[in-house]
Amino acid sequence: MQTTSHQVRCEGKKIGFVPTMGFLHNGHLSLIKKSLALCDVTVVSIYVNPTQFAPGDDLDKYPRDLERDKQLLINLGVDILFLPSNKEIYPDDYQTYVNVNDLTRLFEGEFRPTHFLGVTTIVTILFHSVNPHLAFFGQKDAQQAQIIKQMVKDLKFGIDVIVCPVIRDPDGLALSSRNVYLSDSERRDALILYKSLNLAEELINKGERNVNTILIMMKELINSVASSKLDYVNIVETDKFEVVTKLESGKSYYILIACKIGSTRLIDNTLVEV
Repeated sequence: MQTTSHQVRCEGKKIGFVPTMGFLHNGHLSLIKKSLALCDVTVVSIYVNPTQFAPGDDLDKYPRDLERDKQLLINLGVDILFLPSNKEIYPDDYQTYVNVNDLTRLFEGEFRPTHFLGVTTIVTILFHSVNPHLAFFGQKDAQQAQIIKQMVKDLKFGIDVIVCPVIRDPDGLALSSRNVYLSDSERRDALILYKSLNLAEELINKGERNVNTILIMMKELINSVASSKLDYVNIVETDKFEVVTKLESGKSYYILIACKIGSTRLIDNTLVEV
């Protein structure tokens, strides 16, 4: 992969990279299409990274369908599929991890303490393997995308991180590989996340600026669904993910949700400009 990347760079071509864990859906495909539009050569990696799963997480049952994924990539015209093995990524004597301090302690980091250490480490390895000019990530994992942007800035990677919009099913559910775990009734219940985000946007558009008022109404709506178990819902500024109590004109914010529907943990968010 490194040799191929070097050759492509020597030809003066721009490399775009989309890292994935496979079981591709339209959210992944939207990132790939963006890379294909902006870059000369597009690399997609598929690697289910064990270090971002805690004990008891769904590593073993994480959905996989490599042949289907390959066909989707061929149909799109992707240039390179990077498919490393566990031994290549983490050989027996592996000792090095990459950590972003402050951003990783919040929200997802509170509920999944080892998760982001695994994410930043694997993304660093993949970046050094692929050596892209541009890397594409989804806004659905907004905190992860911001952590990677911080890491790229701090460690001087020289890569432009492009964050692309959340892709949803027609009924509003954010696309996720984990959606396959939902039963039919849970799939309907899961729409409460999107409905609560819409409620928040409506309140903001009507002039509500008190964050606590917005959150109370969102929580009431989410908790009205019996299968829901809320981990967090909050409104943060977009760079440092600091919690705010009042919305200010001219600023942008993420409204973040993490919630279990049955036994399936889902995250969602929306970006609002006040």
